[in-house]
Amino acid sequence: MVQYGYTIIYVNNVETNLQFFENTFDIQRRFLHESGDYGELDTGQTVLAFATKELGQSNLPKGFVCGEDTEVPLGIEIALVCDDVQKFHSAAISNGATELGEPVEKPWGQTVSYLKSPSGILLEICTPVPTF
Repeated sequence: MVQYGYTIIYVNNVETNLQFFENTFDIQRRFLHESGDYGELDTGQTVLAFATKELGQSNLPKGFVCGEDTEVPLGIEIALVCDDVQKFHSAAISNGATELGEPVEKPWGQTVSYLKSPSGILLEICTPVPTF
């Protein structure tokens, strides 16, 4: 059996990214290595983690595209589910995120917004998908 365990995002500064998620979404820090090269948030069974670009380069010597190095967001997003999309959308902007799409209600009843974090991570803030 295979279990989805981690999403690791390569960034310039791990500490800064942990602080953004702590301050914006009240997600607690689970771990930060003393080197500062790797850190995790307490996001439940599947871990959201950050590693420095240098660590990424040591793992992937042929290179990779980092969200901080491109104007357009990468084609992958982190979706954060909450009951008050506008509250967290506004908090993200207050903490340095850029609005890509204001909160809107989708035809299936879900409210969704899109932002780019200060380090280039595409974020979806959304309510739970209604069950019918």
